[in-house]
Amino acid sequence: MATKIIVDPVTRIEGHLRIEAILNGNEISEAYSSSTLFRGIELILNGRAPEDAGLFAQRICGVCTYAHYEAATWAVENALGIHPPKNARIARNILKGAQMVQDHLVHFYQLAGLDWVDIVSALQADPKKTMDLAYAYTKTPYNASLARFEEVKSRLGAFVKSGQLGPFAGGYWDNPSYKLPPEGNLLIASHYLDNLNILRIPAQIIAILGAKDPHPQTCVVGGISSIADIINPQRMDDILFRIGKITDFVNNAYIPDLLTAAQFYKEEAIQGIGGGLKNYLSYGAFPQTDDENPDDYFLMRGVIFDRDLSKVHKLDEKKITEFVTHSWYKYPNEKIGLNPNVGITDPDYTGLNKDGSLKEDEKYSWIKSPRYENKAMEVGPLARTLVAYAKGNKTIKSLVDYVLKTSGLPVTALFSTLGRTAARGIEAKYVADALESWTLELIKNAAVDQTSWTKYDMPSKEIIGIGLDEAPRGSLGHWVRIKDKQITHYQIVVPTTWNASPRDAFNNPGAYEASLVGVKLANVSQPLEILRTVHSFDPCLACAVHLIDPRTNEIKKYKIC
Repeated sequence: MATKIIVDPVTRIEGHLRIEAILNGNEISEAYSSSTLFRGIELILNGRAPEDAGLFAQRICGVCTYAHYEAATWAVENALGIHPPKNARIARNILKGAQMVQDHLVHFYQLAGLDWVDIVSALQADPKKTMDLAYAYTKTPYNASLARFEEVKSRLGAFVKSGQLGPFAGGYWDNPSYKLPPEGNLLIASHYLDNLNILRIPAQIIAILGAKDPHPQTCVVGGISSIADIINPQRMDDILFRIGKITDFVNNAYIPDLLTAAQFYKEEAIQGIGGGLKNYLSYGAFPQTDDENPDDYFLMRGVIFDRDLSKVHKLDEKKITEFVTHSWYKYPNEKIGLNPNVGITDPDYTGLNKDGSLKEDEKYSWIKSPRYENKAMEVGPLARTLVAYAKGNKTIKSLVDYVLKTSGLPVTALFSTLGRTAARGIEAKYVADALESWTLELIKNAAVDQTSWTKYDMPSKEIIGIGLDEAPRGSLGHWVRIKDKQITHYQIVVPTTWNASPRDAFNNPGAYEASLVGVKLANVSQPLEILRTVHSFDPCLACAVHLIDPRTNEIKKYKIC
């Protein structure tokens, strides 16, 4: 007999994500993903000055603020037909690169790591054997010593003994789905604590070039305003010093920890658990040329269908549509998806069943359903890694092949929860390694050219722009229309919208929903496997309620009954 379980909230940062799973025995046969709060940032932008779009749009999130800032700025620049000068292009890449690496680190250790690491099991670890494990995948393990592992074990023991686990409370400890030995748990738990200090370092880089973090201030339409910092040798040395600390942690903690986890969870990857959709999409990011040609982006652009890595299709923005068939919005004809260029944000909340569950056959989420060629797509680090791998990017191919060979996994293992998690680590190294060369290139160029802004005139006629970018979690698009020097129409399709989308007009499930089908729960009362798979996408539902009363600037409060 089929049973239903509900996991709500799912995320460990911004909440409002609910998963309802239908079980046959202990195996998930169907799943439904729902965002339970409304997002209104697009409506807030209407009537604003185009130059302010980035400053408003980055408030959509408290995590990947810069990604929205840049995508909104790109959209306005695209409408104007301008490109920023080289100094601005490189500085923006450094800002976003620092944010991306920071985001991947916080995902693995603080947001998703505890789905793989049993903190209580670490109390049984032998610190000497933990030392051996620390050297398994690096000759210079990060902060590894007998004294360090004994100290961490003691700290964790004090938590447990007090009966107050603090940040580790509420976990499904001792769940049979945990596979790491006690020493593996102690090793990664130690780096969990180290990472709390590491995370501030990329934030400091963003603060140097962006004036503050989160919500930096120096990206402007046409360029960047922090040229005084760029030509200051001390400030640039500060950035290079911090990049060295980041790459040290990525190379000697993050990547070895991923390989350690892969060693013990490899069977799940071989079985393809959590693989989900077979279609992947990447807008690409980090322009490498001053004309910002997407064909030369550092993170590559392309589309993959049916897991066919022999061909990467060229992205056509016109093929992107959003459906609201199962979303709490209204369209004139809900059997037809709308391109965001003409998209509509018209809320239409129709409620839940009397028992509080989702109306699965009707509307059940505040998230729309983006589709490409009417197909559901996965976006994020795995999609970007697959596109680059399939396109023959030498660096990405080398990193992927190293991880697969070291872990003893076939390339098909990438289509899994573990593969998605590994792709994020691979990308963190790829971007972290590039930060130094970008910074040196910026120093060299600024020594002979201090141009940081491209002049433009905002016309009164209607202009239309698109900013297709990559946030840490995946493909991010901003669509803007401007007339009489004001924004008249704004639409945003965020990564979590792609991945967390409900079914569309063709009843195609979204990426979360598809990835959970076939997942087996070791303990139905502890749905750890659901968390592990959904968290591997790094869900962020921060695109929720952002409505401000224009008369009082009061942030409104909403209660969904």
